[in-house]
Amino acid sequence: MYNIRTLNPISDKIYDVLGDQYSVSSEDNSPDAILVRSFKMHTYPINENLLAVARAGAGVNNIPIPELTDKGIVVFNTPGANANGVKELVICGMLMAVRNLKEATEWADSLDGKEDVAALVEKGKSAFVGSELNGKTLGVIGLGAIGAKVANSAAALGMNIMGYDPYLSSDNKCLLTCEVNFVNDVNTIYRNADIITIHVPLLDSTKDMINKLSLSFMKKGVVIVNMSRAELVNNADMLLALEEGRVHKYVVDFPTCETVNKKGVIAIPHLGASTEESEDNCAIMAASQIKDYLENGIIVNSVNFPKMTTKRVTSVRIAVTYNTGTKALDTIKKIATNAMFSYAERGSIGYALIDVENCDDVDIETLSETDDILMIRIM
Repeated sequence: MYNIRTLNPISDKIYDVLGDQYSVSSEDNSPDAILVRSFKMHTYPINENLLAVARAGAGVNNIPIPELTDKGIVVFNTPGANANGVKELVICGMLMAVRNLKEATEWADSLDGKEDVAALVEKGKSAFVGSELNGKTLGVIGLGAIGAKVANSAAALGMNIMGYDPYLSSDNKCLLTCEVNFVNDVNTIYRNADIITIHVPLLDSTKDMINKLSLSFMKKGVVIVNMSRAELVNNADMLLALEEGRVHKYVVDFPTCETVNKKGVIAIPHLGASTEESEDNCAIMAASQIKDYLENGIIVNSVNFPKMTTKRVTSVRIAVTYNTGTKALDTIKKIATNAMFSYAERGSIGYALIDVENCDDVDIETLSETDDILMIRIM
């Protein structure tokens, strides 16, 4: 029996995945694994037997990755599980911006209690004339699971697509419509796009990437959509650009005290993945990853451990986590000479799987006494 703790409410779909071998609770203080959404774990007490944390979502800023890595704890996320929900909100945000829908609907509501509303509407609607997406140039910064879906859907709406992603994988490139014009310099997007949508993680290198300088390159009247993280945009620089008319609208799914109730800002209360379908998909993927890891040592979509998908072929599997650049791997290889053996490394973390018919086939004692081995687990 494995114990799973949930730090946030999570879809009941996890029970279809986990089955009877798992006990799921929001109060277990000694879980084997944790399922989390937005709960901030940086001050959360880590129990000694914790093996894995799975974030039901893509971003992991709420999880102390270095601390968990040092303890040999695998951290998973669920890239792509909420991609369609976020994509649809991006399209919605673009439409709200170019058609001036926020101001228009607020004005329409202000007519409550007045006589002959229909006549007032016909007289006043000209103040909210907008433009269409068809024929506009959309710059997509980041062509991962979400950015690729946005690019494809926008192309289907008749938009011209420019895409920038220096880390674009071959798999994601295959998912993109042939109508995407790839550029090697993000400034090309800044200078040419009518609408810019950002789909990158928050890193030191991406924080405040939309700032006074990058805004100065952009076309007057540009629309900027940020469904990724608030900190990617410098709020002070953005508000000044809105005030000066250089930016027509700023659509953001991460409101802050600086951006709420500001002219030109469409602040959405973090609804990107807030659909029933996205929440179910994230929960199913997170639970599946935890199950595969706990039962078979399989690692897919980890943000701190190497990928390991070796199929299990024996009754006993031993997983070993070790520090790379040490003699630990040599010891593991020597001990696993007569066993089915595979390993992978990522940064400072190495991960090996040893398949045997019987535990006696491997010298567990020597492994446990070897320096720089972080964890040994027998399945």
